[in-house]
Amino acid sequence: MDRRAHALLTPREMAQADQAAMAGGRPGVALMEDAGLAVARAVQARWPRQPVAVLCGPGNNGGDGFVAARHLAAAGWPVTLALLGGRDALKGDAAHHAALWPGPVVPLAPDALDGATLVIDAIFGAGLARPVDGVAAATLQAVIDRALPVCAVDTPSGVDGATGEVRGIAAPADITVTFFRKKPGHLLLPGRALCGELEVADIGIPDAVLDAIAPHTWENAPANWIARFPWPRLQGHKYARGHALVLGGAVMTGATRLTALAAARIGAGLVTVAAPSASWPVYAAALTSVMVLPLGGETRFETLLADTRKNAIAIGPGAGVSAATRGHALAALATRRAVVLDADAITAFSDTAHTLFDAIRGPCVLTPHEGEFGRLFQRVGPKLARARTAAARCGAVIVLKGADTVIAAPDGRAAINSNAPPDLATGGSGDVLTGMITGLLAQGMAPFDAACAATWIHGAAAAAHGPGLIAEDLPARIPDVLRTLKG
Repeated sequence: MDRRAHALLTPREMAQADQAAMAGGRPGVALMEDAGLAVARAVQARWPRQPVAVLCGPGNNGGDGFVAARHLAAAGWPVTLALLGGRDALKGDAAHHAALWPGPVVPLAPDALDGATLVIDAIFGAGLARPVDGVAAATLQAVIDRALPVCAVDTPSGVDGATGEVRGIAAPADITVTFFRKKPGHLLLPGRALCGELEVADIGIPDAVLDAIAPHTWENAPANWIARFPWPRLQGHKYARGHALVLGGAVMTGATRLTALAAARIGAGLVTVAAPSASWPVYAAALTSVMVLPLGGETRFETLLADTRKNAIAIGPGAGVSAATRGHALAALATRRAVVLDADAITAFSDTAHTLFDAIRGPCVLTPHEGEFGRLFQRVGPKLARARTAAARCGAVIVLKGADTVIAAPDGRAAINSNAPPDLATGGSGDVLTGMITGLLAQGMAPFDAACAATWIHGAAAAAHGPGLIAEDLPARIPDVLRTLKG
C-alpha cells in the first residue's frame, strides 16, 4: 500500500502539483477540462436531468464551472450560468474555457437561482484568503434558504481548504468533487460536515509530483503504518510483546479497567494495573487476563517502575486530579520509557504545564480532548496548526481528539483521522484509546505510528459495532479489526 495515496495537500501544495504537472507536459487547459468534466459526470451520476444553476467565480474554480456547464448543456440539461464579475476579467485557462461556453452568462445574484432545482458551486476554491461577502455571500445564503441540492467544486465556497474553517459563509454540499488529493479542510470540521460526500477525481496529475512537494499531512489510514505494525511472531513470547503498566484510580475504577483491557486486546504481552489497596478487590474481581497489584505499604508506584520490563506506562484514566497523579506522571517520564498521559494526568498539570514539558525526554503521547488541551496549550487558531504547535512545544505526540482527531508529531508530521463514527461520543471511549496506544507502544511501535494505528483501529471497531455502542464494547471488537487488517 502506497502512503502517498493518503497525502493531504494544502491549497498552496495543490498549486505546486498543478504547476509540476504542467511543467511535465500536461497543459493547464487540459487539467481544467478534466476537472470540469469530472464535476459534470458526478452530477449526472447522482441526479436526474433537471434545471441547474452553475455559479462561477473569477478564478480557476469558475473555469471548472464553465467546463461542467458546457458538458451538461451538451447532454441536454437546462443550464443557467452565473458569473461573479465580467467574462472579460477572466484570465488564462479560465478565460479559454469561458470562451468555449456557447450560452448566455448572467450576473451572479440570488435571482440567478430562479427556476433551478440544482446548484453547482464553483464560485471560490479551497485557497480563498478572505471572507465571502457581497453578492457572492447573498447568493450562497439564497442557496441555503431555498434548500437547493449542491455539488461543490473543490470545496464549498467559503471553506478554507487548509483548515476546514468557514470564511464568512458556506452553503452545505451534497457532494464535493475535488482533484488529485484531498485537502485538510475536507476532513477538519466544520468543512468536513459541509462537503457532504467527497469524490476525488483523477485529472491526469502524476503521483510523482508528490516527491518534490514532500507533504507532511496525511489522512490516517493503514497504508501509513501497517508495514510497521507489531504482529506476533512465531518465535515470540509474551515478554517479547511488552509489558504495559496502568495506574489505577481509587474511585473511577472503570476508566482504568477499560484502559488495561484495551492494552491487552491490542497485543501487549502483559498488562499490570497498579491500584490503591482499598480498591484492589474491585480491580482483581473484574480483571482476569490483567494482573492487579495493590499500592500501599512498601509497594509504591515508583517501586514498580524500577522493573525495566514494564516498558509502556499509562497514567490518567480514573487517576484523579491530584499532586499524587502529577508525581506519578513525573516519575514515569523520568524513566524515559514510553508514557501515555490522558485525562486527569493532563489536567493535573494545568497550573504547571512547563513542569510537564520539561519532564518529557522519552517517547510520550498526550491524548487530550479540546477541554484538556486548553489546560496546557493555547486554543487559538485552526485545529491542525494548534496540534502541531503543541507537539513541537512539549516534545510529545499529540492526539487532539474529536470527530476530526488530529495526531501531530514534534517533527511536524500530522495525520487527520476520518473513520470515527459519532457513536464514539460515549463515556470511556477515550480511556480505551489510551490503552490501545499504550499496548502498541509496549510492543515497540513508535509513538506517532502507535497513535495513528490505535486511533484508526478505535474508529474501525466503533464502526463495526454501530448504534448502541458503549465503551465496554470496543475492546471486544479490536480482534475483528486486526483480523481484517492482517488479511
